[in-house]
Amino acid sequence: MRKRWWMIAFWIFAGSAQAGPLQSGQGLLPTETARPLIEQDPGVAAARAGLEAARQEAGILETSPYEWTARLSGQRRNVAAGPRHGEWSAGIERTLRLPDKASADRNIGQASVAEAAARYGKARRQAARELLTLWLDWLAAVQGQELASANRQSAQDILGAVEKRLRAGDASKLDRNLAQAALSEQRRVENDARTQTNVAWSRLNGRFPGISRTSMTFPVPVPVKEDIKFWHDRILAESHELKIVKALLQKAQAQSGRTRAEKIPDPTVGLYTASEAGGQERITGISISIPIPGGQRSLRSAQAAYLAQMSSQELELMKRQLEADIAGAVATSQGTYESWRIAETGMSAMQDSVSLMQRAYALGEADLQALLLVRLQATAAAQNALAARTAALKTNYQLLVDANLIWDLDQE
Repeated sequence: MRKRWWMIAFWIFAGSAQAGPLQSGQGLLPTETARPLIEQDPGVAAARAGLEAARQEAGILETSPYEWTARLSGQRRNVAAGPRHGEWSAGIERTLRLPDKASADRNIGQASVAEAAARYGKARRQAARELLTLWLDWLAAVQGQELASANRQSAQDILGAVEKRLRAGDASKLDRNLAQAALSEQRRVENDARTQTNVAWSRLNGRFPGISRTSMTFPVPVPVKEDIKFWHDRILAESHELKIVKALLQKAQAQSGRTRAEKIPDPTVGLYTASEAGGQERITGISISIPIPGGQRSLRSAQAAYLAQMSSQELELMKRQLEADIAGAVATSQGTYESWRIAETGMSAMQDSVSLMQRAYALGEADLQALLLVRLQATAAAQNALAARTAALKTNYQLLVDANLIWDLDQE
């Protein structure tokens, strides 16, 4: 019985002595497995399509929005007491986009592509976070089921020992009833753990269909060794949320420049020819038309300038929020790792207590209720350690995703 409990501890905490830098992605899904799952995610596919649409829009903005316009008209001139003449006129014209507006449109297109690319990266990071969470939940559920199965077998062994002592007249029927109740409870816990494993797998496979149900060793948390400055600089440089806001600021500034350039209207230039007096008179000329700007153009320019100022402040707000989130994430990762180490120490102490209590019960120095109570406390300690381990892994891996240190998420 003692050996089985130590095997349980080994299953849950094996490998802690070999822990290394988590930046290497120790214990993670392989990149060749994770990347296809992420790329096939509908949200990622939608963002990828959005990026292609933005590139098309940039191409549209690169060209002039104006097209050639052809004009053709015919008429009949009636002269009093004179002949009638057929007349016609034809012309072609086009509005010309001024250079400042063309440059501004180009900048708007580039900013739109940058925004779409950042949203694409954000979608991939979000899918990666969800994959990590669901995958770790499933591995933790598998570990919980193994723990529950070992606990059920241990309770069954205790019942067998009690029945043996009962036949020898060294135990009471009350002890047998208590042992049977403990076994029934462990069977219920095992069934719940099995159900939780199936639920966790259904969620993982439903969210990321095609993932293989291959058993993997539950990763071991490692401490965050880099200082806050490393994570601050790295995550800010890789943050797609920040890149989106920067792109929006660039777009707002380009749009502001566009509205300033719009104060000067685009001219329309044309060529025309006409035939009058039955062809006796031929007319050829050039036409130029320029709208007379009104006050609305200045108002729109002022509005765009304020919108650019608003985007600038939103960028500063996003930086501050990210800095706070990064500091909180690093502190949380450090804290959850320490909690796991404390929980592991507590679990080890409870395993020693179980071994001592089992020996005392075998020698008749302790009653069954005391043994069952210690076993119950040891089981709770093992479950708490498993939960702490899962939490430490999640916070650690989320840091790696945000810092783009695993799975090469930004590579096409």
